[in-house]
Amino acid sequence: MASRSTNTVEIQGRKLELSNLDKVLYPEVGFTKGQVIDYYVRIAPVLLPHLRDRPLTMKRYPNGVTGQFFYEKNCPKHRPEWVQTAAIWSEGNNRYMNYCLAQDLPTLVWAANLADLELHTSLSLAKDILRPTMMVFDLDPGPPATIVQCCQVGVWLKAVFDAFGLKTFAKTSGSKGLQVYVPLNTPVTYDDTKSFAHELARLLEREHPQLVVSDMKKSLRVNKILVDWSQNDDHKTTVCVYSLRAKDHPTVSTPVTWEEVQRTLAKGDPKLLVFETQDVLGRVEKMGDFFAPVLELKQKLPKIEALRSAKLEKRSVPVLAITKAAKPTRTSKPPRTAATRRAARPVKTTKKKKRV
Repeated sequence: MASRSTNTVEIQGRKLELSNLDKVLYPEVGFTKGQVIDYYVRIAPVLLPHLRDRPLTMKRYPNGVTGQFFYEKNCPKHRPEWVQTAAIWSEGNNRYMNYCLAQDLPTLVWAANLADLELHTSLSLAKDILRPTMMVFDLDPGPPATIVQCCQVGVWLKAVFDAFGLKTFAKTSGSKGLQVYVPLNTPVTYDDTKSFAHELARLLEREHPQLVVSDMKKSLRVNKILVDWSQNDDHKTTVCVYSLRAKDHPTVSTPVTWEEVQRTLAKGDPKLLVFETQDVLGRVEKMGDFFAPVLELKQKLPKIEALRSAKLEKRSVPVLAITKAAKPTRTSKPPRTAATRRAARPVKTTKKKKRV
């Protein structure tokens, strides 16, 4: 009879039973469940603030990235009693859904043990689900376009918000595209953010029809960049920063500087914005979490009328002159904290094997 390998660990006073840590979830590179859990433990100091208090949709791959997967919105009934949940009304299901809240490291490890490779979160907090704290533009390339063309569209988006005096932050999707976030953290509704994002997507499409499309029809997206404005909705979720993605390699949705976006655009090399787990842990150790301001920076969404009267330049935004040796300056780095220093260090746990 086949045996099931288990390890009992204690994390922050919570006991968990982890199973089949040697099971390969990324077969192309032999990346195991144990390595998935280890990554989430080590990245937790910077990941958890982005998960905390936000309804979590789990995307589970029990048989690895080449097997079947499923989304799980309702927090599993067999969860430990200390896993917190939030009841969120679902119009589609006409009932309340009890979403998991990844509030702490034990919950994160518990979810990873369920082969929840991808962490998808709401743009709003559970306590005020109809009020987004940020606005997002998901830039999705239609082949043969790549993330390089996404970088051009990202630069155009940044220029628009620069003109309004608003800061923007970029991260890779961990898959094919780039995502641009606008922190708000001020009173606003999804009707406000969705309408604004849609209008800006259409404006970019009018000014750059050779590259930008705002309609999701696949037939219109060949060699163009879809500016997906529709993610700004209380019924939708977006992959969380620092989340793994279920690709051939264990790639991660990674914060990137605008200098890196410009460099990728200048060099035309999409590989410059592909990051795997070890890359991300190293970046956090050196650079900290420069995506953190998205959680607290207060900015007021401009009036949509101001956007409708805007006129974008049709030429490409000039690319910054960046040499091969260029590195982020010290002044551009966020202050180091105890949390970011711990991000690349494994948490010690007590393990015990048994057969069941």
